[in-house]
Amino acid sequence: MSEFEIALKAVQTYAEMHPRPLQVTQKQAAEMLAISQNTLRKIVSRGDIKLNKMGMISITEIDNALLSRAA
Repeated sequence: MSEFEIALKAVQTYAEMHPRPLQVTQKQAAEMLAISQNTLRKIVSRGDIKLNKMGMISITEIDNALLSRAA
């Protein structure tokens, strides 16, 4: 088994043991994005990140925000 395959297996095993949530609170989202809650509120009010009906943020919204930041 190559080093890459070992690393990939380790990541897969970790992900299976610690599944990501489908949605997070606004506080958790701000922490994940390394921004203040106030900044997150501004981003939400602009419509760049959307809240679900429960006032939470889909993990997909977080992933998209992180991807757009990296681009």
